[in-house]
Amino acid sequence: MFAFVLAHQARFPVTIMCQLLEVSTSGFYAWRRRQPSPRAHADAALTRRIRQIHKESRGTYGAPRVHAELRLGHGIRVGRKRVARLMRTAGLVGAHRRSTRPVTTLRDCAARPAPDLVDRHFTATRPNQLWVADITYLPTGMGFLYLAVVLDACSRRVIGWSMQPHLRTDLVVAALWMAVDRRRPPAGTIHHSDQGSQYTSITYGLRLRQAGLVASMGSVGDCYDNAL
Repeated sequence: MFAFVLAHQARFPVTIMCQLLEVSTSGFYAWRRRQPSPRAHADAALTRRIRQIHKESRGTYGAPRVHAELRLGHGIRVGRKRVARLMRTAGLVGAHRRSTRPVTTLRDCAARPAPDLVDRHFTATRPNQLWVADITYLPTGMGFLYLAVVLDACSRRVIGWSMQPHLRTDLVVAALWMAVDRRRPPAGTIHHSDQGSQYTSITYGLRLRQAGLVASMGSVGDCYDNAL
């Protein structure tokens, strides 16, 4: 009751509110003068530390990560539920992942795919004989990042990569150009991918021809054709 009176005393007279709520006016003023409890002091100090951690994370940390930072980074033993309660009271929230997974393979039905020269035989007897390429996504506190890679089938080593917050063709072109610059492949090296619109684009096909690479693509809707 007293908390209600305190919250509305700027709009209504204290005496009238106390009469309507059937509480004493003197009791209200005594309650207001009462010093905060040790628990309230501890909550206030902990909230200040939580605000600092949340600020340093650029607003991305939710209660689980703030709780972990308090324990591991600051040596403060505190319950996770208490951290969550204080963050709710302070209006602090973390960045939430999107509920749906992004789609990395967007096929262009008007594009003409390259033939499958690999047929699921992901083996090579020497470096720069067969390259495979693909795109994946990485969830972060700021949203999804997309990672394009080019992998050498002989060494199973990633030889080119690029990471961007988008799925445009220049994402895969950057990964390809890194691989070409690092390996200088001989003409005829096979470049295998899925039929995503990035790989079937005119720009990417031109870059493959400039590097002397031979395009190969798996069938539609079959992950095993690009399993490696």
